[in-house]
Amino acid sequence: MDVTIAKVDEIIGRYGKTEESILAVLQDFQREFRYVPEEGMKRLAGVLDVPESRIYAMGTFYKALSLEPRGKHTVKVCMGTACHLKGANQILEAIERGFSVKRNHTTKDKNFTVESVNCVGACAMAPVIVVDEDYHGHARSSKVVDILKKYN
Repeated sequence: MDVTIAKVDEIIGRYGKTEESILAVLQDFQREFRYVPEEGMKRLAGVLDVPESRIYAMGTFYKALSLEPRGKHTVKVCMGTACHLKGANQILEAIERGFSVKRNHTTKDKNFTVESVNCVGACAMAPVIVVDEDYHGHARSSKVVDILKKYN
């Protein structure tokens, strides 16, 4: 998604010009652009007259925020004990091979961001991948690429 200064200014304008609004603005950047753009952080620092380092610190502290563009879909591969024992590593490797992406990165076409996570709380369905909010239990490395292709 293209980042425009007009859109950045519109998002900043939704909030009062106080430091308390920083996180809300960053969250709106994340929703709008699927990441927190550097241009937006610089602009916000200027509008609020706070050091850019303060904005950057908040942007890197919260896991829900990303400073790199994220994919249209988030794929979480559960690496919890039950999933690990049932082949989660092979599932993650199949995704990496099938989409030429490394864990915790985004595909070149910006369709998927692939994450390995500690647990998704669905051990009875192990191994599990979660695409956006959709849980896919009893996943197999031989089928995972086909599952993800349905999200193209």
